[in-house]
Amino acid sequence: MAITDKTVAIATGSLAVGIGVLALKTLAWWMTGSVALYSDALESIVNVVTAIVALIAVRLAQRPADAALPYGYHKAEYFSAVVVGVMIIVAAILILREAFYGFLEPSMPDAPLQGLAISFFATVINVVWAQVLIRHGRKARSPAIEADGKHLMTDVVSTIGVLIGLGLVYLTGFAQLDSVLAALVAINILWSGWGVIRESVGGLMDVAVTPDTQKLIRAVIANNADGAIEAHDIRTRQAGKMTFIDFHLVVPGAMSVDEAHSICDDIEGKLREAVADVQITIHVEPENKAKHAGIVVL
Repeated sequence: MAITDKTVAIATGSLAVGIGVLALKTLAWWMTGSVALYSDALESIVNVVTAIVALIAVRLAQRPADAALPYGYHKAEYFSAVVVGVMIIVAAILILREAFYGFLEPSMPDAPLQGLAISFFATVINVVWAQVLIRHGRKARSPAIEADGKHLMTDVVSTIGVLIGLGLVYLTGFAQLDSVLAALVAINILWSGWGVIRESVGGLMDVAVTPDTQKLIRAVIANNADGAIEAHDIRTRQAGKMTFIDFHLVVPGAMSVDEAHSICDDIEGKLREAVADVQITIHVEPENKAKHAGIVVL
C-alpha cells in the first residue's frame, strides 16, 4: 500500500477509533455521574471532530496542483491542525464551566469502580492508536495525522490523572476533588491546544526546513555543481510533506545554456535522492552576479 493511501486509511481508522472510545467514555460518565469523567468524554468528542477534520485535510492535501493552486494543496493539513487546536480550546472552556458548577454543588460518583474500568479500557485503546498516528504522521510528514496523535496522547495523560483522582475520591469521600480533577484536565487540554496551533501556524508562515536538512541541502549542492561558480540565496520552506528549495546558481558567462541546464539537472537529481517529496527551482546567473556569500563550488 502506498504511503498516501495508508495515510488516508489511518485517518479513516482514527475516526472509527474515536467514535468507539467516545461511546465507552460516555458510558463511564453515564454510570458514575462524575464531572471528571464527563470532561474526559467531552474531550473524546473533540477527538472525533479532530479525526473528521484530519481525514478531510489528508484527502484534500493529496490533490494534485492545478491552475488555482499551482503549488498544490499541501497546506490544507496545517489549516486542519489549527481547527483542531481551536476545538481543543473550546472543549477546555466547556469543561471548566462544568467543573465550576460541580465544585459549587459536589456529589459523590455512582458505581465508581465500573466507570473506572470502562474508562481505563478506553485509555488503553487511545495509547495504542496514538502511537500509530504519531509514528505514521512523522514518517509521512503529515501534520494533521501527527497532531491527531499528539492530542490523543494528551487525552491519555488527562484520563490517567482522572482515574487516579477518582480513586482518591472513592477512598477519601472528598467529593469536590472530582471537580478539581476536571479543572486540571481542562488546563492540560488548553496547553495541548496552544501547542497544536503554534506548530501549525509555523507551517502556514512558510517555516524553513530543519537545520540538519538545510545542511544536507547545501552539501548536496556543493558536491554536485561541477562547472558552476557558486550558489547563493538558498531558501527552503515546508508545506505538509512537500519541501520547496530555490536558489541562484552562478555559472561562467561563456557557458552554453545546454551546459548550465545539465548542471541543474545533476543538482536536482541528487537533491531528489536526498530529500523526499521536493520541488526545486534554480535561477541561473552569469558570473558577474556572483556574491561570494553563498556556496563556492568552483
